Amino acid sequence: MGSRVPSHQLSSGLYVSGRPEQLKERQPTIGSRSIPYTGGDVKKSGELGKMFDIPVVDPSSNGPPSSKTSRPSSSSQHNSGSVRSGPNSGPVSKHSNSGPIPKKASGPMAPLQPTGLITSGPVFSGPQGSSGGLGRRSGHMEHAGSTGKAVYGSAVTNLSEEVKVSFRVSKAVWWVLLVVVVMGLLVGAFLMAAAKKAVVLVSVAGAVVLIVVFIMWNYFWKERILLGYVNKYPDAELRGAIDGQFVKITGVVTCGSIPLESSYQKEPRCVYVSTELYEYKGWGGKSANPRHRCFSWGSRYSEKYVADFYVSDFQSGLRALVKVGHGAKVAPFVKPSTVVDITKENRELSPCFLRWLADRNLSYDDRIMRLKEGYIKEGSTVSVMGVVRRQDNVLMIVPSAEPDSTGCQWLRCLLPTYVEGLILTCDDNQDAEVIPV
Repeated sequence: MGSRVPSHQLSSGLYVSGRPEQLKERQPTIGSRSIPYTGGDVKKSGELGKMFDIPVVDPSSNGPPSSKTSRPSSSSQHNSGSVRSGPNSGPVSKHSNSGPIPKKASGPMAPLQPTGLITSGPVFSGPQGSSGGLGRRSGHMEHAGSTGKAVYGSAVTNLSEEVKVSFRVSKAVWWVLLVVVVMGLLVGAFLMAAAKKAVVLVSVAGAVVLIVVFIMWNYFWKERILLGYVNKYPDAELRGAIDGQFVKITGVVTCGSIPLESSYQKEPRCVYVSTELYEYKGWGGKSANPRHRCFSWGSRYSEKYVADFYVSDFQSGLRALVKVGHGAKVAPFVKPSTVVDITKENRELSPCFLRWLADRNLSYDDRIMRLKEGYIKEGSTVSVMGVVRRQDNVLMIVPSAEPDSTGCQWLRCLLPTYVEGLILTCDDNQDAEVIPV
């Protein structure tokens, strides 16, 4: 005989199968009062006003707003025993005195870098206690006073000097050459006076002229020689580079912790910026610098900055930190473009250019001027020549301790050309689109 299916009767009189549901005890509800309408007034917002120490208005009372904010005192926490914030947390440390906990003075939090790289805390270029506040963070851009001129700290290298590219010949060779020329001139003058023959003197004079032409040839071609040497130098692969190896790396640039900005065009996120003001000097005009010659362009003002950046190798895909900040020796070869050209026919100055001159206390005086600006923006393709350093699993490229040489090129009558520091070149057109990173 089968078991009987249990059934029960509902309140409507209908019989249904199954057992009746057992009513569960309802949890007591916490009474809540209606939230008053604040109308945008912080004083009527209750807890929000208390957070900022603003006197609040109690909607239940008609009295004046209370200036005291109700905060839980630490004595209530002391009497309640150990307070735990989680299953693995320990007791909160107790204070001997009671009362409100003093607020901790804190400044604005350092934002995460756009590159996604997490760097250490801010480095201060001066003592923290000076002038009653924290010093300026080293390396970050600030504006001097009310002017628009950017001022960087010690983490950014200020390239105030021109790149020194020179060819070197040992002093012994110069002395031997000088002695031979002097002896030849003396012998030629003696033979011309005694035997009335000027063959030796003409030969020595011709040799001197050839030597001078040879030296001038190397002087005017030294920068082109160096750039040709850099372009022909084979690219290395970071994956197989060893510590201390001199390499050339070509890849895409990524900004480090301190991105730069060009002073006139305000191009953001750059690793190298340069702005130069040139003036033309005619006959009897004003000189832009002590070495300014007539009928030529002379540099009157120059700004060049470079900061640490990353380069991603095209061959291996690895990324290396290029250490060019903190006063490192750098030899940048970036061709600037003319952004402002003031001639005799066009003497109308734009407000931006006038503001740029005023920020740097530079006068106009109806001069013929030309403003050139160059930069290496994030996403550009660059070539870097330096020494590989591996430290704490960080791959870096640092400037070489010794000057780099191009070597002799006798077929082209070229002497060895030397340059100091890390070589940085960029062939990308500044008007072209760069690779987004």
